[in-house]
Formats: sequence, structure tokens, C-alpha cells
Amino acid sequence: MAVHIPMAFLERMQQLLGSDYDAFLSSYDNPRYVGIRVNTLKTSVPSFLGQSPFELQPVSWCPTGFYVQEGLKPGKHPYYHAGLYYIQEPSAMAPVEMLDVAPGEKVLDLCAAPGGKSTQIAARMQGEGVLVTNDIHAERTKALAKNIELYGVRNAVVLNETPERIARSFPAYFDKILIDAPCSGEGMFRKDEDMARQWEVHSTSKCTIMQRDILKSAADMLAPGGRIVYSTCTFAPEENEAMIARFLDQHADFELVPLPKELGFAPGRPEWLYRLNTEGGDAAFSSQAASLTEHCGRLWPHLIKGEGHFLAVLQQKSTASNRQQGERDDAYRIKQEAKSHANVQASIGKSSKMAKKHAGHPPGHASKGRESAGKVPVERELLDCWQQFASEHVTMELPGKPLLFGGHVYLSPLAKEQLAGLKTVRPGWYVGTAKNGRFVPGHPLATALSAGEVVRVLNLSQEQGEAVRYLKGETLNVPASRIECRGIQGFPKGYVLVCVDGVSLGWGKWLDGMLKNEYPAGWRWT
Repeated sequence: MAVHIPMAFLERMQQLLGSDYDAFLSSYDNPRYVGIRVNTLKTSVPSFLGQSPFELQPVSWCPTGFYVQEGLKPGKHPYYHAGLYYIQEPSAMAPVEMLDVAPGEKVLDLCAAPGGKSTQIAARMQGEGVLVTNDIHAERTKALAKNIELYGVRNAVVLNETPERIARSFPAYFDKILIDAPCSGEGMFRKDEDMARQWEVHSTSKCTIMQRDILKSAADMLAPGGRIVYSTCTFAPEENEAMIARFLDQHADFELVPLPKELGFAPGRPEWLYRLNTEGGDAAFSSQAASLTEHCGRLWPHLIKGEGHFLAVLQQKSTASNRQQGERDDAYRIKQEAKSHANVQASIGKSSKMAKKHAGHPPGHASKGRESAGKVPVERELLDCWQQFASEHVTMELPGKPLLFGGHVYLSPLAKEQLAGLKTVRPGWYVGTAKNGRFVPGHPLATALSAGEVVRVLNLSQEQGEAVRYLKGETLNVPASRIECRGIQGFPKGYVLVCVDGVSLGWGKWLDGMLKNEYPAGWRWT
């Protein structure tokens, strides 16, 4: 066995699996499965299949997911930097598919970093509705924000909050909630050997406390008739079936939705709970709730082409209760009180510090400087600069409400008041800021635009190496004839949307045959 596995873990799995243990153990000798998921915000599956540089095999539970051969390094291709696909472990694609998101819904990804599942949700939403994506760890929100930006998501808000605080601001609000819960990570031992080393010092009981609190907050935030998908990448029944059984006992207005059998998911294992139940105490739950956990799903590495995963689909049965209405009234009162404190911008002052660190810069490469008060444009001037830029460079009206945050302009799917008091990393789609009276477009504006939505476009070919040179930050020699202009024939001077094979990469500024490279330094090809 090439992977180091803790002996205590193997002994427990042998006890749980019985005759299936040998097949489970042998799975650790198999090669790891590598997957990519096509980003349908930027292309369609048929289009990508027609231009894919890799040989692909479909993932049965995700129509946009495909296996690629290990060692091909899909991250070393211009299409990856264009956000055409996300590199994702195949089993990890399952929870979002079971969430069954539709355009126009209000969706929360509660434990989202680094953002793979959030970008999958966003692709299903197709820019319509509200996506709130959150992680409690501030450092991890850097990768989360970057992935939201790279994959062209227009309707997302990125938070760095506890579930409890989000629940106070958004009671009974979300149609769909994904909980990719923090867990002991047993299903990832083959993919990441460090997980096996951490398992020996982690406490399952500590994980279950966090999971229980997260589920409670999620139930408070779910709109009547909404859906929660709870998932982990661990095998421990304490963190899986037991967590769901306890939730069902405490929430009679929820039911478990059986998973489609044709996808190859194994059922939950209620028989594992009877031993836990006899221990009593805090672990106790009813036999009826335990029996229902057979409707959960497990992805076993010896049964499917992927790593270990657990998921449960929880559907609320009832309409709005008096409790939910009371929570709405409390939330309204809290928001009214927040408005009375000077102004809303001050009430999110703590959040704007984070926005100043990251806005206009890739996460992890944030500017450390502070803007002096004299250099920050007043609100009206900044919005006017944005509107002027949009009228000169964009061919259509863009979605979202213009929102000023930390001296930058965002297009947000939410009103500013809804974010009052929350630690906000990104209040929406970052479009840019103003310097010396001129608007400077942000890189996320470019990555979410299509070639048909801008005035000037330069299309580079990945086969000729131009795209890689651009991604490395080089200045390119480009004749005026290569700049495609809409409505300003013969006038290519100014900001240009740079694309690779028709898909946006970033900005460039063209003047007299030279394209000044505006690709962010921290994102560059290395």
C-alpha cells in the first residue's frame, strides 16, 4: 500500500465493513482519479468537447464533469487560466448536483473555500439570483474570492462569517443551502496523505459539535420549502448518519430525499447507528430517525471512480411558521437599528478593510497601502466614472446594483443594508475603481465578460503561444487590424478585452501597435 493509513482507522473500518473490507483496502492501491468540471458560465459542454486538449471520460453523477488522465496537468493550459474548467475531485461534484440549483434562486454555500462547489453552483444559476458564498477562515477566503472571480461569477457575495451571524441577517431567506461540512477527512487519505497524518490528532467529537451547530444555523436560514444538502468527505458514522438522524429528530418539518439509484451511490448505513445509539447520552437519537438514514448516500472508493464522500438531501416540508415570521421581524428591527448608526458604510467599516486589501488585487497579493482620504473619490464621482467607462466599453447593461465598498465599485445582487454588520470580502462583482479621475477596470470585470459584451476585443490563439505570453505579463505587438471594434470602426485605442480562442482572459490597453498588459501580477503564468 503506497499510502500511509493509520492503523486505528483500518481496524475500525474492518469492523464496520466486514466482508467488504478487503475490497475497500485494495482501493488504496488504485491510481487517484483526476477530474475537471466544465464551466458553463464561459462555454457549453458540447463546445468544450470540441476543443478540449485532453481525452475525457464522463463522470456519471455530474453532466459537466469529466475524468482526465493523472499526470496531464490540466492546470498548465491557457484554458484553465481562462476559467473554462475547474479541476475537481470527481466525488466532490456530487453534492451540488443533488442540491438541484435553478437560475433565479437564493443560494448559500456555507463552508465554501476554496470555492469549487461555489463555482459549480454559480454555473447552474447562470448569473440569475443570489449566491452567498462563505468561509469562517479569513485566510481561506482569499482562494475563495479568486475562484469566484476567475470563473466569471457575476452574482456572488463572499463573506467571512460564522453561520450564526449570517443566520441573524438572513432568517428564512435561502432557497438552497450547501453544507460541505468540516470533517475528519477520512475519505481523502488517498488524495492527500497529510489528511491521514492530521486524522491521528483530530477529534471526531470536535467535528460533530461544529457540524451540529452549522446544521442548526442552516435550518434557521432556509426559506419555507427549501433544500439543504449536507456532505462530508469522511466515513465516520458519527459525522454522517448520526448527524442526520439527530437533525431529523429535532426538525420534524424536514424529510430526507432518496438519492437516484442510477447514479451508483451506495445507501446510508443505519445499522452502524444502533451501536452508537446504545451508548446513549449526547449521541442518542430515535430508531425511526436512524432507519431513515438509508436514504443518505455514500460514495465508496472501492465502488466508484472517486474518493470517499457522504451526502444527505434534507427537504423542508412545511410553509412559513410563526417562528420564522418572528425571525423576519427581528431581522428587520436589527437592520433598522444598523441604519441609524451614522451610515451603512460606517457599519461595514470592518469589512471594508478586507475589501481594501483584496479589491483590484488577486487574493494573496493584496495591496498593503492605505488610500488617503483626499485620494478617495467621493461617491458620486466614483459612480459617474464607472457609468462613463461602462458606456464607452460595454455594449449591454450589466446586472446588479452599483455599490461602493472600500473605495471600489461593485455590482451587487444584494442591497447594501443586507450586508450591514457582516464581514464582507466581496459584496458583489468587482468592476473597478477610479484613479486621478479615470476609471480603472478590475480584472474580475474582464473575466466575467464575454467577447460579445465589450466594444474592443483581441483574440489570441493558444496554439501559437500568444496566450501564454499574455498570461506571463508580456507586452505584445498587435496591429490595429487585429482589434475587433464594435461601433467605433478604425478606433482601437483604449481598453481591450483579451481572449483566448474566444474566451476572456483579462484586460489590455492598446496604443499605436502595442498592447500594454493589464493581467494582474499575482495571477500570472509561472
